[in-house]
Amino acid sequence: MNCLKMLHAKIMKCQKCPLSQLRTKAVPGEGSIGAKIMFIGQAPGREEDKTGRPFVGRAGKFLDELFQANGISREEVFLTGSVKCFPPDNRVPKREELLACKPYLIEQIVLVNPRMVVFLGNVAQKFLLNEEILKGRIIFFTYHPAAGMRFPKIKEKMAEDFNRLVDIAQENRLLKSF
Repeated sequence: MNCLKMLHAKIMKCQKCPLSQLRTKAVPGEGSIGAKIMFIGQAPGREEDKTGRPFVGRAGKFLDELFQANGISREEVFLTGSVKCFPPDNRVPKREELLACKPYLIEQIVLVNPRMVVFLGNVAQKFLLNEEILKGRIIFFTYHPAAGMRFPKIKEKMAEDFNRLVDIAQENRLLKSF
């Protein structure tokens, strides 16, 4: 079993915070070691909690549309959240929940070793922005797909952001399609 699978098995059994008592399934993330781009969102939603997979609900469908429109394959990136369990009522994760999951997220970054980290929403960026682990990596910020679904102007901005993301990926040879 590789190190990433071992980490994900540990996440699935985690009991570090109260969210673990409420979850159906933990959502460690998915992708492969060696993915050159890692997307970090806020937290799993209801659909993610049911399936144990990141970005499979409505926001995930919108993210998939952005990927498809820009020639990005889900299989060539790594997707995860700042916390690994669904917060009740889809609320913003509390500080102690974020801190409980932080070592897992940092270990994922170490293991996957992406050249680019994309923060989807402000929870993810505020939570990890000044960490040493990000030094030397390309950092990219955009809105969370859930915001893009709700607000047309944010949806337009996200489309522009993904165009820029692809330009940066192309310049740095981060996607297989380039």
